[in-house]
Amino acid sequence: MRTVGADTAGQLQTVDLFTSHEGLLLEYEQRLTRLLRNPTKSLDASRAPGTTADDTKSYYNTSAHFLWVGDRTRQIDGAHIEYFRGIANPIGVKIGPTTSPSDLLALLRTLNPSVEVGKITLITRYGASKVRSLLPTHIKTVEGSEYARSVVWQCDPMHGNTRSTSTGIKTRQFTDILSELQETLAIHKEEGSYLGGVHLELTGEAVTECTGGSEGLNEDDLSLNYTSFCDPRLNEKQALELAFLIAGHYRGEEKQL
Repeated sequence: MRTVGADTAGQLQTVDLFTSHEGLLLEYEQRLTRLLRNPTKSLDASRAPGTTADDTKSYYNTSAHFLWVGDRTRQIDGAHIEYFRGIANPIGVKIGPTTSPSDLLALLRTLNPSVEVGKITLITRYGASKVRSLLPTHIKTVEGSEYARSVVWQCDPMHGNTRSTSTGIKTRQFTDILSELQETLAIHKEEGSYLGGVHLELTGEAVTECTGGSEGLNEDDLSLNYTSFCDPRLNEKQALELAFLIAGHYRGEEKQL
């Protein structure tokens, strides 16, 4: 709270809470999709005579405010993109080393043909060793198209840095996570674009699933409290450490200005 300056006035009582998840199980998402009033369409309709109630509605996924389509399910002719292009929710799209510039533009044109600003969040997940060679091309592709300044860029420094130990345990190295995030911040500054968010996997518990950080966890420590059934998460100390490093970066940027 002190880091972001939110407790200085002592008046923070409530917060707006928004939920998000990957739209992976289409049967689940479809059953929670509803035809609801679209505030934007309602405003437009109030200015146009002869519109009906149905003209002011859109399909919304009510299982979350924000959903994203994964790196493995974003095929242009696939069922996930077909579903996602029909909902009015803001949408995230994971992009990585297998995303060509042409595929990237095709995804944007399919999911957001009206170029609605903020509709699409591009969540980049390359891996620390690949971000420098891949991210600049993706930024140039988007910002050089009709979608310039219309997408939100987000960095996922977790998924591209997953590896297995010699004994087959999935883990991530804190320095790789930090490195991809730092490279992403630097590249956006060089390209004149802006990083709008960070996509992390973390827990408030003292797990031992990612190595490194100020605790100095190593591979031998992973068995101490490894509780994830899927992806290794930052523990409470590693997450706070990363948050402070991000805050420090932006404080440094402000001083340079």
